[in-house]
Amino acid sequence: MLQSWLKKKFNALELYTIDVILGRRAGTGATVYGAFLHILSFLFSAGAQLRFWLYRHRILHDQPLGCLVVVVGNLTVGGTGKTPVVEKFARALRDRGRKVAILSRGYKSKSTPVWKKWWWALTHAEEPPPRVVSDGQRVLLDSELAGDEPFMLARNLPGVIVLVDKNRVKAGAYAIKRFGCDTLVLDDGFQYLPLKGRLNLLLVDKTNPFGNGYLLPRGILREPVKHLRRASYVFLTKSNGERDPELEATIQRHNPGVDVIECAHRPQHLQRLGADERQPLSWLKGRRVLAFSGIATPESFEKFLRDLGAKLVARERFLDHYRYAAEDFDALFALARREGAECLITTEKDAVRLPENRAYALPLYYLRLEIEILRGATDFDEAVGRICFPRSEPPPRQNGG
Repeated sequence: MLQSWLKKKFNALELYTIDVILGRRAGTGATVYGAFLHILSFLFSAGAQLRFWLYRHRILHDQPLGCLVVVVGNLTVGGTGKTPVVEKFARALRDRGRKVAILSRGYKSKSTPVWKKWWWALTHAEEPPPRVVSDGQRVLLDSELAGDEPFMLARNLPGVIVLVDKNRVKAGAYAIKRFGCDTLVLDDGFQYLPLKGRLNLLLVDKTNPFGNGYLLPRGILREPVKHLRRASYVFLTKSNGERDPELEATIQRHNPGVDVIECAHRPQHLQRLGADERQPLSWLKGRRVLAFSGIATPESFEKFLRDLGAKLVARERFLDHYRYAAEDFDALFALARREGAECLITTEKDAVRLPENRAYALPLYYLRLEIEILRGATDFDEAVGRICFPRSEPPPRQNGG
């Protein structure tokens, strides 16, 4: 009972904090809280800058593993559409004959108990190997143990190894030794400095590139905008196809001459949860829908549905990576019945957190998205070829900033 109460209070605080960061809240309380977050962001910035300085001056050392390491990440927290890019990139590398492993930290996956970590430290016992989400043949863990994105990647990428461990150096060494991998893709690895990437692919959400310009926790930046210079390539995601001269000028000012590849997330089809049934996108036109999601930027998901002709009679937004409970389903389907919804639709990332064997009162689908290159390459395969199989090897970028 107490745990449930604390969870609700923490969720409420997190939602309130997000509203303050995004400017959705007004009043004295929001102003004071925003000022407090501003002070914390100075401390966060100082810590981040110190860390980069230590790596740049070789006081702390990165560790090469002797194979191609491709880092995919962003300057901001959440919302850039990173997972479909990682998926498409890993698939293209696999199809070109590479033995690929995706290394993830498994954000919000079930972690090792603290007492076990203390025991390993006290006894000098060897820590267990990384969690193997997929050995390339089978998916071995569920989303709770693996994390949402690693599970989704494992499910969609047969032939690709997916490992979860906060220590990506250890995970990379394990992928090479255990599975014979020659290519490592660091999912959300732009701030992971211990393992040096030969290529740093930086994703920038074109609809909200750098938030309000502040670092965490006052804003959404993990590191300063000037660290665009650490990118080998910049991917502009969620593009509508129109040029943004101001954003492009910002990128070129901090990283002159960097290649910019512009892409969009395109809906493919609707997949019914727990069934083989697929519906074409045209099926949505005029249909009454309840949309729900627990992602960083629900607005883009909801816009997809509206643009496809769906009538959103209700919408529910949860925290990013939210774990749905039985009472959440009861509330969602009760709302759907009250509003006369014909079906419920969620995101693919949310779908991995939903039980497939549950009996749902109404049809429940998730929207499948894929990446399409709009500018900077004829198609994604060409982009992969140009980036990972150049005629002459580019010099590696330095970690510091």
